[in-house]
Amino acid sequence: MAKNAAEVIAFAKANKVLFYDFRFTDIKGAWHHVSYHVDSVDETTLKGLPFDGSSIPAWQPIHKSDMQLIPDPTSIFLDPFTADPTLVVFCDVWDIYKNQAYEKCPRSIAKNAVKYLKDTGIGDTVYFGPENEFFLFDGLKVRDAINIQYYELESSEGIWNSHTDMPGSINTGHRPGTKGGYFPVAPVDSQVDLRADIVKTLHKIGMETFVVHHEVAQAQGEIGVKFGTLIEAADNVQKLKYVVKNVAHKWGKTATFMPKPLYGDNGNGMHCHQSIWKDGKNLFAGNGYQGLSELALNYTGGVLKHGKTVAAFTNASTNSYKRLLPGFEAPAILAYSAQNRSACARIPFVSGEKAKRVEFRFPDSSANPYLAFAALLMAGLDGIQNKIDPGPPREEDLFELSLDEIREKGIQQMPHTLREAVEHMLAGKEIFKKGNVFTEEFIQTYKAYKFETEIWPWEGRPHPFEFLTTYSC
Repeated sequence: MAKNAAEVIAFAKANKVLFYDFRFTDIKGAWHHVSYHVDSVDETTLKGLPFDGSSIPAWQPIHKSDMQLIPDPTSIFLDPFTADPTLVVFCDVWDIYKNQAYEKCPRSIAKNAVKYLKDTGIGDTVYFGPENEFFLFDGLKVRDAINIQYYELESSEGIWNSHTDMPGSINTGHRPGTKGGYFPVAPVDSQVDLRADIVKTLHKIGMETFVVHHEVAQAQGEIGVKFGTLIEAADNVQKLKYVVKNVAHKWGKTATFMPKPLYGDNGNGMHCHQSIWKDGKNLFAGNGYQGLSELALNYTGGVLKHGKTVAAFTNASTNSYKRLLPGFEAPAILAYSAQNRSACARIPFVSGEKAKRVEFRFPDSSANPYLAFAALLMAGLDGIQNKIDPGPPREEDLFELSLDEIREKGIQQMPHTLREAVEHMLAGKEIFKKGNVFTEEFIQTYKAYKFETEIWPWEGRPHPFEFLTTYSC
């Protein structure tokens, strides 16, 4: 849309923009913003904006808190939710003390990964096509206290409301039921118009969509967004989450991309389709298994070999590992296959060389998209560089395998907890440090952040289910 600061300002004037909204992403993946009135922004302002890095979790100490936001002119879009015309600008973070891109800025790390791809000579572009699933609930109540651990989700689509009078209307009885929500028409699918509003809003901000539907779980949906380069795809995840949550809020609903909010029903994934290109040619197309090239199979081998290592970035919450269970279309077995959705890596049926790709099905949206995509790329590149064989494809239903059968076949599984994932990340961190993509300081910061804010607090809390199994011991 714009190539430089002058074009950004011209676009703002043409659209009668009153505010600039500068946004950046923290280590967890949360979006932060700071707004400037249009009269205070010129080309010099757009070269760098000061902010307090010590107020962002896991970033700077207070005695070295000054940092800069570097706006990206190519990333602008008009905010569809603000009362006044507002121009959103994605930013990278600059370290004024080292005079370089900040090594804890996720967007800068993702750019490092793309640069490393080019430096290897393997390819010049990597495309990602994430599929972010989400729930649209009517409400959420949470209590986390010394004597109470409690949450309650509400949805008019929930099968638990089959006997309940709904506010303002009768109980019509039309519900998808547990695991019954894939592609039903209205009135079973009660969220058609809400999802349509989300799609229209996405198109307003320049995001192309190609499919929209109810997903398998009750109150669950998915909107397919066109693939893009690694940075474009990660930016689009941030925009998608922003739009879904705000449109839902406008409709009096609450949206979540949380991996496993409902016990006993399917969770939210972020399946990632990937391919590497060079000089306009898709390097994943070839004459091997399912029309893949040797390079694509080696890339797949790298991701499968390092699946436990990348999990700390691709499945970044304690809740992630409640999703990776057999029977819920969330594969935990590190194997690949054609069209087999029980495998972690799937080769979709496509026509034409340009569409050849591999889909990795284990990631979820609790991940920071910049870090997750960078980690997947680094694992895949290691597979190419070391010609890692992914082994034979697994055509059987992997969900039906017992633990003994999995061990006998020598099949690796994803980690079972976030603690295990972070420990694997530390053990295999050298693949991330190639080309200084992820620095040692960042990796140690990420480890400390995950333990201090998620792993230890979660491990120390009694769970309601434990009272059913243990209270009368």
